[in-house]
Amino acid sequence: MLWSPAFAGAVSARAQTSHRPVPGASTAEPRTTVLIHLFTIIAGARSLVRDEVPLPLRLRKRERNFASEVIAFASGLGGCCWDFIVLWSPDSSMAVTDSGMEEKQQDKDCGKGTSPTVKKLKRYWDESQTKEGANDSARMEEPRDDGQNSAGKKRKMKPGEKWQKRPGGRKLVSGKEDPFPGPAPIPQEKIMKFERGKKTKLRQVSNRKLKGRLKTLETKVELAKTQAARFDLLLPEEAGFLEGDEGEDTCTIQQEDIAEAVDITSGSKHFNLILNQFGPYRLNYTCNGRYLLLGGRRGHVAAMDWHTKSLMCEMNVMESINDIKWLHTENMFAVAQKKWLYMYDNQGVELHCVKKFNDVLKMEFLPYHFLLATCSATGFLQYLDISIGKEIAAICTKSGRLDVMTQNPHNAIIHLGHPNGTVSLWSPNLKEPLVKMLCHRAAVRAVAVDNTGTYMITSGLDRKLNVYDVRSYGLLHSYVIPFGASHLSFSQRSLLAAGCGDTVQVYKDVHVKPAHKPYMVHRVQQGVHGIQFCPYEDVLGIGHGEGFTSMLVPGAGEPNFDALENNPFRSQKQRQEWEVKALLEKVPPDLITLEPGKLGEVDFLTLKQKHKERVERLGFDPLAKEKFEPKLKKKGRSSSGQLLKRKKKVAQEEQRKLIQESVEKKLHQEKAKKKREKIALLGQRSTLDRFKK
Repeated sequence: MLWSPAFAGAVSARAQTSHRPVPGASTAEPRTTVLIHLFTIIAGARSLVRDEVPLPLRLRKRERNFASEVIAFASGLGGCCWDFIVLWSPDSSMAVTDSGMEEKQQDKDCGKGTSPTVKKLKRYWDESQTKEGANDSARMEEPRDDGQNSAGKKRKMKPGEKWQKRPGGRKLVSGKEDPFPGPAPIPQEKIMKFERGKKTKLRQVSNRKLKGRLKTLETKVELAKTQAARFDLLLPEEAGFLEGDEGEDTCTIQQEDIAEAVDITSGSKHFNLILNQFGPYRLNYTCNGRYLLLGGRRGHVAAMDWHTKSLMCEMNVMESINDIKWLHTENMFAVAQKKWLYMYDNQGVELHCVKKFNDVLKMEFLPYHFLLATCSATGFLQYLDISIGKEIAAICTKSGRLDVMTQNPHNAIIHLGHPNGTVSLWSPNLKEPLVKMLCHRAAVRAVAVDNTGTYMITSGLDRKLNVYDVRSYGLLHSYVIPFGASHLSFSQRSLLAAGCGDTVQVYKDVHVKPAHKPYMVHRVQQGVHGIQFCPYEDVLGIGHGEGFTSMLVPGAGEPNFDALENNPFRSQKQRQEWEVKALLEKVPPDLITLEPGKLGEVDFLTLKQKHKERVERLGFDPLAKEKFEPKLKKKGRSSSGQLLKRKKKVAQEEQRKLIQESVEKKLHQEKAKKKREKIALLGQRSTLDRFKK
């Protein structure tokens, strides 16, 4: 390609006349970069073709032909390169056709000095620009609605008026308006599902820095809540359910019929293990629902991956077993044997023998605190921190033998059932029970609390099943079961399983409305010794005298799991990472309270507390009433007799006020006493009044 002097002059003139400088435009030697040369050449060629640079008449036709060849060569390199050049040029008015450039030019036009006419193609962005121009002109005609007049000055706001955004959605690439502007609306029910406590009252916070931090925190909480509710619609799985035919009860459907109706993978989850030598058996699932632990009364212990039916370890401890429990991972489990508490790994190797924990009957593991809570036949409630191997607390309940225990998953409070029909709530921070409730007229046999920590269900020897609201400690419903329930268990979706003799009954929504019949019923060969719902599975594990039974219960488990919290399919590396993070995020046992939501609230100081702190800081009470000292008066009115007389008068007035306050207090107490006597006479005395001091 030739570099003519006239063409170089055109390039330099183009660089001087354009609004933006043309890269590489110079009459000296061209730059080394080929791309910059190409852009420079094409810019100069386009200037010559449009006759922007003044040239002599004899050179005009030759140079214009040369520029047309340059543009045709550039258009042959590719559409993307030419599009970039057209967009980069400040006044792009030429278009390239499929054959390069169609230039309709006549010699007459060259003689007259007129520019050639080039056919312009219609691009998709031209339509959007036309529409935008029409919309802009229409907007210019309309009166402004954003608080400014046509001159650009802000207009005055009327009292009570607010700024309003202009209607219309965001425009797309094609130039069309979005028919649904803004984010998609979220149902309020979904947002309420992820509600965690009440909002902080920022008006009561006087510290500016603290107020700003709390405001930022509230913004993050709202964002997390809305995002969780929005992505809740994208969850892949749905909860199962069981529906019978018209006039058919679901409790009459057999397990074999369910196993045949479902897919092969779900059907394989119903199985029986015949272990009639060392029973009856207790069982426990891991938090992710992948591994199963079995413990026979006569010393048989087995750990297995029940999904693949692969055995991890099996042994006989040659001693009676009272209870078994997985610890934080599937690598360790605890066994409450006849004398002491033992720790084993997943290969059956004994790790520890904790002799401080003797005669243990029941165990509960608190996963977020790394605490193993045990209750013994001697009436002691003990806490063991497995992360450091130390006993945190040992509490004497003074209630005799303890063989009924469960935990509240919401606040890690331990619920104990006693032979006198009461249920007590315990924390490792206090030596006395937090709450003591009279639930039955006979001994308590089983206790269960749902995952939300709101409802507690108890069963006793009086064959009653009572549902309590833990927030108000009030009785909601009461059922009479023919044989009484010896074991209770809640599922993740609030299904209740009750073991009654050799029958297991599953109830649905017992805490919401009275249940007149069970949801499902299954019968085993011998008496039930332990039941537990498997997490994230529609499976109920039943330990009995003849071994173990896995029962299918549609709709029992949570269909979607959080892989960062409990992942049933995690690898060894993922488990190790999770274990390290869980230890770093371990919750101290001092934070176990009845209302964990109050730990994040701001402690607003009352007027009395502020006054108390002020007195401690100053060393005296600035608001205290000073001792009366009579003023000095003349003309014999400040004699000793007159001073004493005035002091007695003030003292009598103060004594009169104290007497009036005491009389009013006595009248109030008498009224309250009469009201209590009246309630007692009417027979409306509550059963919980016997615990009031």
